[in-house]
Amino acid sequence: MRIRTTAATAAVVGALALSVVAAPSAQADGRYGDIVITKVTVNGGKNVVVGTSAVKKFSVTVTAEDDSGIEAADINLRGPGFGYLSSSDTRCSGSTCTAKFTVDPKVDLPYSNDIAGTWYVDAWVDAYDGDFIWTEKAKSFKFQRASRLSVNASPGPVKKGKTLTVTGKLERANWDTFKYHGYTKQPVKLQFKKKGAKSYTTVKTVTSSSTGALKTTVKASADGHWRYSFAGTSTTPAVSAGGDFVDVK
Repeated sequence: MRIRTTAATAAVVGALALSVVAAPSAQADGRYGDIVITKVTVNGGKNVVVGTSAVKKFSVTVTAEDDSGIEAADINLRGPGFGYLSSSDTRCSGSTCTAKFTVDPKVDLPYSNDIAGTWYVDAWVDAYDGDFIWTEKAKSFKFQRASRLSVNASPGPVKKGKTLTVTGKLERANWDTFKYHGYTKQPVKLQFKKKGAKSYTTVKTVTSSSTGALKTTVKASADGHWRYSFAGTSTTPAVSAGGDFVDVK
């Protein structure tokens, strides 16, 4: 299995990638008989998030109905550019077919940041009586670059009414270098949870710098936890930093 990309290595792998992706797309959506796809689930309903080193394994299930029963399925995933994943193992039990996928960033994702975003499930399902259905976009989902977020509120302890400086950094996986790089010019919420409270309240929004750095100041009013929280984008999942407790005297 290999994800094809359009970045720096496109000149080398372009011909092969085009041949892999073009085969399914040459067929228009359609079906023969009364078979229908009733449900498609990717990764248990969660976005597929991949970092810089850990292997990501997930499944896609396709449920279909036909009066003769479901015999087999061919399930593949398609993303922006030449993004393409084929299943390493697809099996059907009853009316549900499950395809297993494995993504190793250092094997499958070199020079491919551009494939992060909205992906689709391509599904071909066969019934025992010869009926079949083919759907190119049976389900959409997000294939994302893992994110992380830090926070530090200082000084601590601090006198009530004095200034607190809250710093942090928003980063996301870079599949070109297999390291985390700063995510620039993104709105990140600074939040506070007063000691004894159950939830955080947003105080202000801070924009990450050209290196992903975050910095702002607030007045210390009460004991509690400070954190940064990022809502996420189509290519990068939401993330919140662990709260940094500040003792206010």
